[in-house]
Amino acid sequence: MIVRLMPPLAAAALLFCTPALAADAAAGKAKASAMCAVCHGADGLSQHPEAPNLAGQVEMYVAKSLEEFRSGKRQNEMMTIVVKDLSDDDIANLAAWYASMQISVKTP
Repeated sequence: MIVRLMPPLAAAALLFCTPALAADAAAGKAKASAMCAVCHGADGLSQHPEAPNLAGQVEMYVAKSLEEFRSGKRQNEMMTIVVKDLSDDDIANLAAWYASMQISVKTP
């Protein structure tokens, strides 16, 4: 009986433990144009070796990274300044914007 309950219980746990990102990618695009494009590129592809590409990144990864920079858990001089005034909605919107970007890979 316990074995039969495991799949539904696991699914329920995932639903309740996964953070909901109610995000607006268009708002994220506007915020990214104003704050992120200088280092991370207007298209999410960085032209600076010290700034990572953000286009196509997983939404939860971008949100978690921004939250960690904002809280001080992650340290980077520039990012600490940039994210200090971001709201939770700003972070969710930026994460949605970068995750919505479609990227393709071409083998050499």
